[in-house]
Amino acid sequence: MRVDPVHLRMPRWTHSARKPVLVIAFLIVLEVIFCLFIVLFVLLHRGTGGGLSDMFGGGGGALGGSAVVEKNLDRITIVAILGAMITNFLLVKFW
Repeated sequence: MRVDPVHLRMPRWTHSARKPVLVIAFLIVLEVIFCLFIVLFVLLHRGTGGGLSDMFGGGGGALGGSAVVEKNLDRITIVAILGAMITNFLLVKFW
């Protein structure tokens, strides 16, 4: 009795031996960069106690452009969070 070798192959969804290593490495580096940016931007926010933004001149009191700076810092923080989320989802997909 002869067995067809096509039927002996594993189904396509079980082939996980060949992972895209370069893609995974790039996504891990990108994830670390996004996470570091998130930590930096969150620490730069003014908040109630001032935070680290006081160290860099952000606690001047009556600065005219401080609301614009906070709004832009909020936007940059949201972009960094979204970037981290996207790289997280892609890492789960490719891992």
